[in-house]
Amino acid sequence: MPFVPTHPGEVVKDEIECRGITQRQLSDVTGIAYSVVNEVLNCKRPMTVEYALLMGKALDIDAMPLISMQSEYDMIKAKRSKSLSMRLSKMRKIAAVL
Repeated sequence: MPFVPTHPGEVVKDEIECRGITQRQLSDVTGIAYSVVNEVLNCKRPMTVEYALLMGKALDIDAMPLISMQSEYDMIKAKRSKSLSMRLSKMRKIAAVL
């Protein structure tokens, strides 16, 4: 498990910076509100399937790795959550062991 999980917004942000595309241009092309694009690219909002498909199409990149990256990011963050860890430790298993 990586020490610091990578949010897919970081990848898209690097990609548009390398291509000389602004967040505003990405917003205009995708139809995603600028504030939403900014929050996704700054890791303050999750990369939804819809955003991944729209940004992927605009940048000609595969959306699936972005979606997978978001799932992995969410899983790592959840596993590191103290409140969830406490809930998980208090749960008793109900699956039958064969």
